[in-house]
Amino acid sequence: MEYFETNSPSETFEVGKKIGLCAKPGEVYTISGALGVGKTVFTQGLAAGLGIEEQVNSPTFTIVQIYENGRIPLYHFDVYRIGAIEEMEEIGFEDYFYGQGICIIEWAELITEVIPADARPIIIEKDLEKGFDYRKIMVG
Repeated sequence: MEYFETNSPSETFEVGKKIGLCAKPGEVYTISGALGVGKTVFTQGLAAGLGIEEQVNSPTFTIVQIYENGRIPLYHFDVYRIGAIEEMEEIGFEDYFYGQGICIIEWAELITEVIPADARPIIIEKDLEKGFDYRKIMVG
């Protein structure tokens, strides 16, 4: 695992951008962390690293947002509100997970049975003793 420490949202964005610059077609990332830890900021950085210029928002109510104007398509999943794994089948998750784009999945622990074995975990943690904006980012 690679470890990064950041002290501002812009630094968290830059770590995401670094990962996006190195990302390869077909990679799947799971991203975990408490509410408000910076998962979307990290994902915005990853999108920037892929050359995606449009605004990236959390797909809380749509399960997946698709961004295709970068060097590799980005499929941003938020499965927090998923009720049953069948909902993933209804949206054709396999086409995304096993395609040529990059998938980043928030709350992936809710759908572990369909996450590819080679998915790369990203874990973002706060430590208030080190400051309000401090984040430890672990990338597998």
